[in-house]
Amino acid sequence: MPMLNRVLFARGSRSETSRITAILRKETVGGALLLVAAGAALIWANSPWAEKYHALTAFKVGTDRWGLHLDLTLGGWAADALLAIFFFVVGLELKREFVAGDLRDPGRAALPIAAAIGGMVVPALIFVGFTAGAGDGAARGWAIPTATDIAFAVAVLAVISTHLPGALRTFLLTLAVVDDLLAITVIAIFYTKTIHPSALLLAAIPLGLFAVLVQRRIANWWLLVPLAGLTWAFVHESGVHATVAGVLLGFTVPVAARKGDDGPGLAEHFEHALRPVSAGLAVPVFAFFAAGVTFGGYQGLVTALSDRIALGIVCGLVVGKTIGVFGTTRLLAAVTRASLDSALRWIDIFGVSLLAGIGFTVSLLIGDLAFGTPSPREDVVKVAVLAGSLLAAVLAAVVLRLRNRHYRSVWQSEMSDQRA
Repeated sequence: MPMLNRVLFARGSRSETSRITAILRKETVGGALLLVAAGAALIWANSPWAEKYHALTAFKVGTDRWGLHLDLTLGGWAADALLAIFFFVVGLELKREFVAGDLRDPGRAALPIAAAIGGMVVPALIFVGFTAGAGDGAARGWAIPTATDIAFAVAVLAVISTHLPGALRTFLLTLAVVDDLLAITVIAIFYTKTIHPSALLLAAIPLGLFAVLVQRRIANWWLLVPLAGLTWAFVHESGVHATVAGVLLGFTVPVAARKGDDGPGLAEHFEHALRPVSAGLAVPVFAFFAAGVTFGGYQGLVTALSDRIALGIVCGLVVGKTIGVFGTTRLLAAVTRASLDSALRWIDIFGVSLLAGIGFTVSLLIGDLAFGTPSPREDVVKVAVLAGSLLAAVLAAVVLRLRNRHYRSVWQSEMSDQRA
């Protein structure tokens, strides 16, 4: 077995650690903006001016000329177009991880992949268990509690972890990146109602031209952006969710630099340029338009959370994610006889597994795809995703805060010994 006698969560290479740290700093800022945007939406949607918020979300912009149905609401543009930028960065990150990162080693890659799969299967089973027999297509939302929101999770981790081992941050990031790939695969396969092959064939033309240009290291934005836009528009028209276009475009970008070039590869260059746009603009704007649910007071909140769909989502995120990620990791360690890195304890992995239950951005997106928008179940899904993510964040914060206190005391003790 590839992980036999390996160390789980072993420290990565210095270059990889530096790169992961830089990414986390940007995701932390993005997570803070996401929380501000979601909070603003919730306050506005539950204020006396709630109708203006919903009117803004439903305001249509665009055109349906030339056979393209691009007359979308502002909420639709945020979900379909802005999240495509987010998934483009995900595609770049995935390709870089598996081509040039530490995860090119099958032994290192096995853990986050297995944990991500476990973290999707168990929540889905829990959701189906709660909604079985509910009828009216309730089980269609099985994928809602399977996603991890990296920006939200990293923001929470940054607040509570000043002394936690860096391996935990790296694991959370790689787990969430693989999780995003699985989520976009689920969206493409299970939440595509009708496929128009002609539009997909048309999308292949600008996608192919984009690939040719980036493979030749031609990074002229005035050429690449229109081709990316056309690819997105045709994929949107095909019936496949338009965010899939972002991942496909990201996969075409080469990771390695040309021979003789001292600078970073094109994938790293694009990632450096677009990650601030993704984390600082695309995801927060989507959160603003997606998170605004009107509770209808305490009674309305209780009614929403008592729905079987809501219970499936909350339990899937809080219980399912934790069991899936932590249980898969323990099982992998037992089967492969791999040992935990000496700097970590299993309670640390349990805390990060709880943190993986924060499923905000992609969970809300899948909820819209599963039940439609507007929909009688739309508010139920939003309330459940918000409640489940908040509960997971609080529980993870309690566990990891205690562990952070332990590691801080160890660090202080070591510093005292060095001074002596």
